[in-house]
Amino acid sequence: MAIINLVDMSREHELIQAGWTRQSTHDEPRLSDVIEAYAEMDMEVHLEPFDPNEEKGCIECMRVSPEKYKTIYTRPLA
Repeated sequence: MAIINLVDMSREHELIQAGWTRQSTHDEPRLSDVIEAYAEMDMEVHLEPFDPNEEKGCIECMRVSPEKYKTIYTRPLA
């Protein structure tokens, strides 16, 4: 059996290991709308602070105020 050192594991990898799936990153008011939609689909929702250093693609506008954004992770309700 492999031993996983959580200190060396990225936060995203840790969440994936716990059954979470990364969905998208939003700010308000869209953030609340998306959370509500996932809840209506019987999904558990977890929010992580937006980290522009871990994002791919064009995020220049998000770098101005990264604290406004949250990355959404979901998993089915148990």
